[in-house]
Amino acid sequence: MRLLITRPQPDADAQAAVLKDLGHDPVLAPMLTVEVHDPGPLPVSDVQALIVTSRNTLRALEQLGQTDATLRLPLFAVGEATARLAKEMGFGAVTAGPGTADVLVPVIRDQCDPAKGPLLYLTGERTAFDLQAPLQADGFSVKRQVLYATRPVGMLDPETATELRSGRLDGVVLMSPATAKAYVENVKASELAGAAERLVHLCLSANVAEALADLAGARCSVAAKPTQDDLLALITREAANC
Repeated sequence: MRLLITRPQPDADAQAAVLKDLGHDPVLAPMLTVEVHDPGPLPVSDVQALIVTSRNTLRALEQLGQTDATLRLPLFAVGEATARLAKEMGFGAVTAGPGTADVLVPVIRDQCDPAKGPLLYLTGERTAFDLQAPLQADGFSVKRQVLYATRPVGMLDPETATELRSGRLDGVVLMSPATAKAYVENVKASELAGAAERLVHLCLSANVAEALADLAGARCSVAAKPTQDDLLALITREAANC
């Protein structure tokens, strides 16, 4: 399949490489850019564990310069890919939750104790699911620290617009609601909604598919679980039907 890859860099390059190895033809078209925020020294002295929901958070932490004290803390991560990057960065005690933030809550609840100190929730400016509220309802003190923000690229670049007009594309890979929303806005602004509606939109989760609601007639296919492996399995099935 000839697939439009919409996630921010550097994840766009990594996803494209995987898809190319599987015989697909990826076309890079990131819909968001990542801006790192510097909050100053992180308040880790009394923290019992860190919560991280994306690799962008970890990259921001690395760019800002994590300390030895930070690396010694237990870390809870959404998904195996985020957990793997945390280990590569030097975190020793890493727990990988399932593929979405909401199902990480019971994992943290089972392994942490509200009496042992606050949790430090490292996040982007926008989150698909806010872990803070349910954990606070369970009696935890949760400090949220924003380390980055994602911004829409603004407009489709000429190459991406040409790809959409050409009819050569088979599908679009969408990994987050924010990415899907930016994609819809850019496609409509370029008057390419009709071209986009001919494609299959390969979505990591139902929340991603819901963000395509303003693209009337868009065909969506959702991974069985919000994991990279399930998304790749979805793409394989769709390719068999092309």
